[in-house]
Amino acid sequence: MLSNSEIVKKTKVKPILSVAEKMQIDEAQLMPYGKEITKVHLDALKQKRPSKNPNKLILVSATTPTKAGEGKTTTSIGLAQGLKQLGESVCLALREPSLGPCMGIKGGATGGGYAQVVPASRINLHFTGDFHAITSANNLISAMLDNHIYHRNKLNIDPRRIVWRRVMDMNDRSLRQIVLGLGGKFQGVPREGGFDITAASEIMAILCLANDKEDLRKRLNRILLGYTYDNDPVYLQQLNFTGALMALLNDAIHPNLVQSLEGCPAFIHGGPFANIAHGCNSVVATKMAMHYSDWAITEAGFGFDLGAEKFFDIKCQSADLDPAAVVLVTTIRALKLHGGKDEKDLESEDLSAVAFGLENLNKHIDSVQKFNKPMVVALNRFAADTDAEIAIVKSHVEKLDIKFAESRHFTEGGKGSVELAQAVMDVATNKQAFQPLYESTDSVFEKVTKVSQKMYGADDVSFTKDAEKDLLQIKKLGLEHLPVCIAKAPSSLSDDPKLHGRPKDFQVTVRGIQINAGAGFLVVLTGNIMRMPGLPKIPVATKIEVQEDGTITGVG
Repeated sequence: MLSNSEIVKKTKVKPILSVAEKMQIDEAQLMPYGKEITKVHLDALKQKRPSKNPNKLILVSATTPTKAGEGKTTTSIGLAQGLKQLGESVCLALREPSLGPCMGIKGGATGGGYAQVVPASRINLHFTGDFHAITSANNLISAMLDNHIYHRNKLNIDPRRIVWRRVMDMNDRSLRQIVLGLGGKFQGVPREGGFDITAASEIMAILCLANDKEDLRKRLNRILLGYTYDNDPVYLQQLNFTGALMALLNDAIHPNLVQSLEGCPAFIHGGPFANIAHGCNSVVATKMAMHYSDWAITEAGFGFDLGAEKFFDIKCQSADLDPAAVVLVTTIRALKLHGGKDEKDLESEDLSAVAFGLENLNKHIDSVQKFNKPMVVALNRFAADTDAEIAIVKSHVEKLDIKFAESRHFTEGGKGSVELAQAVMDVATNKQAFQPLYESTDSVFEKVTKVSQKMYGADDVSFTKDAEKDLLQIKKLGLEHLPVCIAKAPSSLSDDPKLHGRPKDFQVTVRGIQINAGAGFLVVLTGNIMRMPGLPKIPVATKIEVQEDGTITGVG
């Protein structure tokens, strides 16, 4: 089969302005970035919706993934192309890739094979600069905060109790914990600090959850920066530079429009990770996709226990969204891994491992049902999969009275996803309101416990002494009503990344809680999860090259 870049070279796509015109977006609302990319102004949501048909939002999630992922993005793109093959009006709403994974383990995040969004290399690298704007806004806050302390510190901020951290869009473990301001009195006030990756930053979450510019400003103003020597909270509004942050984010707030290889429009905007952040593209991109199509396809990062739970309990609750159905992606290789097969030997046929791995699938099916949503189990077929292995999964799912569809979008594009598209249309007919896992009135302890028990299958939850102190501080600030965003290992249903399958008889350990008052949630840290990843032994960056004709290879 041709490589991703070779497939793109052989495919002719229309100029993006033609795609926007077909969607009936007013040309005055377009902010082009060349022939292949345009931003769409938020005011486009004020236009009359082109279609009279009801719009339906479809969430694509997955079972617990292997290190390489199970293809949620390719499946989302394939599903959209499959719906287009059936003559349906459809639009994608996806996350922007982070340079960290692009240069680290996973590589690009624009799909693959015949289920790609283009221009892949531009999207995967700098795109329209949204990540850079978010990084700059975050680090302006850090600079202004340290500058305030340096110049007499009128707010009486305790440098030892600053909770705001710098960020960069790269995996760099050496910056997790550092000392700032060394070198004498003209170099700043010495204190401990550190970096998170941009995809885990609160500014990223704020941009993705904001409904409009006014909401963006409100969320920025209520960011908690730290505490005074008298133990009073310090919020960003007190430093009086929100206007500068709005200026830095002035273009970034507008969603980006591109297209798939088969001409499906795709809003790609915002990129929070799901293991250490809330894992969903922006609210405005999702609403834009719903506004300009009958079917909007979106995804949530990692497995259903991480991204999808946050999609429902954070994004949907905040933005008043309610998907019509869920597509639960699984693969034969993931089932083998969870069935006890060695991760280095997932391509050889093993019917027994597939059968044992169904326990992991069962848990995710159970989790979807807890949200009161109809679903389709989509098997993303790989070249090494055998008919006998697939038959085991198909038979098991259908015995549970759940729709099953094999998807071959990677090798066949939209035609290989028609079966999946038809299955989605079948189950999305009777929309049922989703049921959140917890109420806002629940205590933080109750929220974490409910998610851990219902989504992960944990017996109990324990809080370290540091986490208990965080609970007291949250209560003192009156923030117990906020939803929880649990940072957890993506490779296991538990908080231990080595436990595959469907772990039982375990408890989740909470070691700390970070307050993201601006974004509107509490980040609950479990296990050894880090908000700044590291690079692997052999990073993808070693395989990236620019060819003589300017083509970038090795990213997608």
